[in-house]
Amino acid sequence: MPAPMLENPILPGFNPDPSICRVGDDFYIATSTFEWFPGVQIHHSRDLKHWRLVARPLNRPDLLNMLGEPDSCGVWAPCLTHANGRFYLLYTDVKRFDGNFKDTHNYLTSCATIDGDWDSPTYLNAQGFDPSLFHDDDGRTWVLNMVWDHRPDRSFFRGITLQEYSIPEGRLFGDVELIFDGTELDCTEGPHLYRFDDTYYLITAEGGTGYGHAVTMARSKSIHGPYEVDPAGPIVTAKDDPDWPLQRSGHADLVELEDGRFLLVHLASRPLPGTRRSPMGRESAIQELVRSEDGWFRLPDGDPRPRLEIRGVDAPPTPASSGFVDTDFDGPDLDHRFQWLRSPWPDELFSLTARPGHLRLFGRESIGSWYRQALVACRQTLFDFEIETTLDFEPASFQHLAGLTCYYNASKFHYLYVSWDPKLGKHLGMMSCGGRADLVLDYPAWDDRVTLPVGEPVRLLASVRGAELQFAFAVGDSPAQPFGPRLDYSVLCDEAGKGEGANFTGTFLGVCCQDLTGQQHPADFDRFSYRSGA
Repeated sequence: MPAPMLENPILPGFNPDPSICRVGDDFYIATSTFEWFPGVQIHHSRDLKHWRLVARPLNRPDLLNMLGEPDSCGVWAPCLTHANGRFYLLYTDVKRFDGNFKDTHNYLTSCATIDGDWDSPTYLNAQGFDPSLFHDDDGRTWVLNMVWDHRPDRSFFRGITLQEYSIPEGRLFGDVELIFDGTELDCTEGPHLYRFDDTYYLITAEGGTGYGHAVTMARSKSIHGPYEVDPAGPIVTAKDDPDWPLQRSGHADLVELEDGRFLLVHLASRPLPGTRRSPMGRESAIQELVRSEDGWFRLPDGDPRPRLEIRGVDAPPTPASSGFVDTDFDGPDLDHRFQWLRSPWPDELFSLTARPGHLRLFGRESIGSWYRQALVACRQTLFDFEIETTLDFEPASFQHLAGLTCYYNASKFHYLYVSWDPKLGKHLGMMSCGGRADLVLDYPAWDDRVTLPVGEPVRLLASVRGAELQFAFAVGDSPAQPFGPRLDYSVLCDEAGKGEGANFTGTFLGVCCQDLTGQQHPADFDRFSYRSGA
């Protein structure tokens, strides 16, 4: 069976900071989830082409509680490894983003199986984010960290440290050593360490996680350094070619195959054509590396620009997760492609049993809340798509709202909602927020709100074609009709608002409900679909 060709990205949609782990014939990739709960996505494959979501391990309050954490905080850059018959997962829970301080708490958890109940975490440190675990051939285990330097007269990115870790005792010990200062690209983060033959290889992300992002490699005969940087420069980057289809490439992890080949997973983004805006955020891609005569790992021909297609692995195809969703909410469990925001207590936000055959959202805080927000959504994975839901909701106050949303974060979203007004009664409205930090909302076509019949469900739809969004609605058997003007969809991206390098997630598509009176007035949804618009 010939090896399949792998098309990038292999994990489309918001799946950044990939960490890859091979156990025999099985490959696993862990990616960041930031403020979305449960934390960390782990996908599995055998042929590296077909990937299936098999676990979100940070699914209990003792493992992760993000209530009150700002946008783009939460779970950063997990590291997944396997040793001693167990999986190990390091992760950072970031409590602050703006300003000089980050407040980065690093934890380690483990499990005998990838989809089991992971252990309560061991607290490691808070010196910086992006911790990783390295299991050396001599049986010793090490933790690497980037160091965050809050002092205003220098780079925030101090460098990479190394400290030994005792798995039996569950603790760090020995000196914290600064082993790598980084290069002139700055923003040195995302360390991963490997040993091949008698040489240690250190991979870091540099240049910031925007359009100057890059993968840097250094090596040393001693784990303690000094580390020599590859004289050819970054091994993967698109920073010098603004027209390359895969931009912002960096933050990588290396894996060796049984046949001796080496592959590198890394994040990348696909901006909307003609723009520097990426609604799907940072996705996961894969590259083949070749080893030079002098022992460096590089892309073929030494060209660091990420390839759109590479040769995969000769293995039977594995079951794959579809990015599309079509659910009637008939079962007791939420479709695995959905997530919600921050809270480890989903029963406070929604139920699939309160009204069988429906997803009931309990009206909670505003769509801009960092605490308890009743919003359930899946990732955008295509440039052109349709989403649809049927809403059964009887608001009794202007502070009751529920509907369909395309949501990036608390200050970047488009929202088609049902509410109540003293003059109009039950009605359909729309709000849009394109990155204003002060959360001033734009209400396009506010005077064109539509009165809706009491006691009847309403179908809510959205059609997206690249940078343009059109909402629509229908009551009963009537055909859908457009609602409101066409909206700028491109603002739902990493780069809008605060600008490049200030937001790190991606756009989600889903349903939400608010009760600003605090009485948890519910809304029922009996279908949700996300499908291609091509």
